[in-house]
Amino acid sequence: MPAQKSSYFHTLPTGEVVCTLCPHACQLDEGERGRCRGRFVQDGKLYAGNYGRVSSLALDPIEKKPLYHFYPGSLILSVGTIGCNLTCRFCQNWMIAQEDAETEELSPEDLVTLAIRYRPEGNIGIAYTYSEPVVWFDYILDTARLGKEKGLKNVLVTNGYINPEPLEELIPYFDGVNLDLKGSDLFYKTNCGGRLQPVLNTVRKLAGRVHLEVTNLLLPGENDSEEDITSLVRFLADLDRKIPLHFSRYFPQYQMTLSSTPLSTLKTAFLLAKKELYYVYVGNIQDSKYSTTFCPECGEVWIVRRASSVMFSGIKEGHCLRCGKEADIIL
Repeated sequence: MPAQKSSYFHTLPTGEVVCTLCPHACQLDEGERGRCRGRFVQDGKLYAGNYGRVSSLALDPIEKKPLYHFYPGSLILSVGTIGCNLTCRFCQNWMIAQEDAETEELSPEDLVTLAIRYRPEGNIGIAYTYSEPVVWFDYILDTARLGKEKGLKNVLVTNGYINPEPLEELIPYFDGVNLDLKGSDLFYKTNCGGRLQPVLNTVRKLAGRVHLEVTNLLLPGENDSEEDITSLVRFLADLDRKIPLHFSRYFPQYQMTLSSTPLSTLKTAFLLAKKELYYVYVGNIQDSKYSTTFCPECGEVWIVRRASSVMFSGIKEGHCLRCGKEADIIL
């Protein structure tokens, strides 16, 4: 599949091309690639060299994204490319995000057709995930438009490192987003090669316009202090106390050799967050207590999640069986 001309760039009087998709604003000479490795300059224009290049494809439970309040118990066709516009030292998918992996070409039309073919198995749509979908902007925009026309749900699993204008173009075509909010500005600069403020701006733009859930991977001694957690929780609570927050357990990966996150740290984070947010979860641990959804009004159990199973118990016609509260869940 030939490279597609990219959107969001401008040319300087010197002839250099500036990519305006994300806050890095890569300034590129002829033949150079951006930091994300997905875009390159040819004949004074910016092209998407990753357009249609698929590195990973699987039919996943929606809970793996993780999305707990978005069609729980359903499946979604998950797809990823290569590259990322951050360089996280603890990257969980570094083989495709930070390295050159094998890819196969798949047009937007073919991907949508495949997603529709899986509908009888419970597939609700397409999730752009695994590596960073922002760097795949041109492809996911074309595919999401087509998918929406065909009645598919579009989900974005992202680091949120994108400029406001391209984000605004994406939002009308997406139904659900899980955004990885990593830590303080110092944490982003030290461990991710980025900045916090653009990510906060993205969260603000998404809140109330798509179904939004947030994930925070806790790294021992890096972003797991009470101050770090409280700052994150208060930011989300000020936007909407109904935003589900997922704390995730870190395991040594890529360039990071810290020991795994202690369970005590995860439980402390859970309790701190529950003071201000209605829905808090802990991932990568074997304890269903921390993946169960409770009514924030009366404590009734709504959904129990164990491994790949999802059991509904306390919701009827979108409301709590005990107190009648409307469930903040898309069913």
